[in-house]
Amino acid sequence: MNRLPLLCTLLLASSVLAATSARAADELLGDPKVVGKLDRAKTREAGLKASAAAEKIGWRLGSQAYTLREQPLLDTLDTLYVLGLKYVECYPNQVVSPDFKDAKGKPMTFGVGMSPEAIAAVKKKLDQTGIKVLSMGVTPIPADEPGARKLFQFAKDFGMERIVTEAKEDQFPVIDKLANEFDIDVALHNHPGPKSYYWEPEHVLKAVQGHPRIGSCADVGHWQRSGVKPIEALKKLEGHIFESHFKDLNEFGNVKAHDVPWGTGTGDAKGMLEECYRQTKAGDLGGKTKKMTFNIEYEIGHGTELVENMAKSIEWFGKECEALGGK
Repeated sequence: MNRLPLLCTLLLASSVLAATSARAADELLGDPKVVGKLDRAKTREAGLKASAAAEKIGWRLGSQAYTLREQPLLDTLDTLYVLGLKYVECYPNQVVSPDFKDAKGKPMTFGVGMSPEAIAAVKKKLDQTGIKVLSMGVTPIPADEPGARKLFQFAKDFGMERIVTEAKEDQFPVIDKLANEFDIDVALHNHPGPKSYYWEPEHVLKAVQGHPRIGSCADVGHWQRSGVKPIEALKKLEGHIFESHFKDLNEFGNVKAHDVPWGTGTGDAKGMLEECYRQTKAGDLGGKTKKMTFNIEYEIGHGTELVENMAKSIEWFGKECEALGGK
């Protein structure tokens, strides 16, 4: 029997399988046009190192998906994979993928009402990239209990720990009930003042009293834009901070200030981390889980430069975590 044809067939099949596997692996490496000239392997390695340093001191490093708002969610997750991040905060109405359309033929967006196929695609991508959706926001919470229940159930189905919102105090009775029932915390977010409802940390502090499942999503960048000193605000909210939209800006007290890589701006990012670490050691940070989440969020920036700035922030954050862990 001539085994040569069989051997050739097996070798060809093996080559095809290897090529297919390589293409599948490439799909996890984000949009090349966005990642740009970054060395993907080194970038991911640096991100994983920073993530590990954060977890060693009881923190988690993630990204608010809004930072990469130019991309559909599935591509966003690919890019976060390249950056070595393990956590994401999704935001409502981000396009899932051009492949999924709603009943009106428009691109389907993330949130209550997603099709089973779109939900399955997002969960598959999360599994492929090893990324967990910790939270969703900033999102309204329906005022009626049936509507609010749908949102909490949606969050539960994705294994989220938290919903980030700017819901007002008159909704707290329903929110308290559902937060306990679904075991999901709620964090109040602060947009820039004076128009934003929760822009002052004193207002957040007053609102959360007596509501242990409701705390603060400390957007330290918007505090800077509002002329609120972040370290002072963090101190005021001690015991009630569940997560942060972490930022550093090029100017203090200007609502139009630009985001810059962490540690290079006027926000005293290092001092903020030191204060957060003090509260972590006191057991006062991170809500029910006691694991503070720092989500990268850039309000300004796009394309390759944005991803490069995210990578710089991640590397800086990792080094700061290592320094704090060594104290």
